Amino acid sequence: MLSLIGIAVVVLGFMARLNPLLVVTAAALVTGLAGGMGPVEVVATFGKAFQENRYVSVVWVVLPVIGLLERAGLQERAKTLIGAIRAATAGRLLLLYFVLRQITAALGLTSLGGHAQMVRPLIAPMAEAAAETHHGPLPEAARETVRAHAAAADNIALFFGEDIFIAIASILLIKGFLAQNGILVEPLQLSVWAIPTAICALLIHGAQMMLFDRHLARMIAEGPR
Repeated sequence: MLSLIGIAVVVLGFMARLNPLLVVTAAALVTGLAGGMGPVEVVATFGKAFQENRYVSVVWVVLPVIGLLERAGLQERAKTLIGAIRAATAGRLLLLYFVLRQITAALGLTSLGGHAQMVRPLIAPMAEAAAETHHGPLPEAARETVRAHAAAADNIALFFGEDIFIAIASILLIKGFLAQNGILVEPLQLSVWAIPTAICALLIHGAQMMLFDRHLARMIAEGPR
């Protein structure tokens, strides 16, 4: 039971608003020591876990690249490009991204989008620029709403699109859960039955995106509440 003290360390550390990485590391050390492991053994366990799962950390290499591109004016260029296209609205742009994101996720290309790689540096600024072209300067509440819808488009498209791809972790998770409850299905069956759900998600969220421009115009007209 002493090993559970690590949970208390996490809770107290987050309540104190300490550095999350420091809190998690301290919790892991405390858990290891409470479980009877020596300091060297705990550090060795850290190293082994990092070595075996180091490919997971590769995706973070893209973050400095995104930061450099933003500093070089990536968001401004994206805004200028979209602002010059009169037919582009925030709703249409987000709908187009939703479709592309869902298709690429269905093909297993889940890393082509994402909040850090695509939404924050490109999609959200482009949607804001499209909204400003048609509605003028955006109030802070409207701007945050556009950003929230950009993030939602990525989340929903990925969530309902990736299950169509047979070699994805979520399919294996569903298969394992059903098998534990006596329901035997093949991964291909799960992928096929994920298609109607993905289509429904596209239709429902697509309709919401088509109505988003009206909602945004009404929100701006009403002003801050």
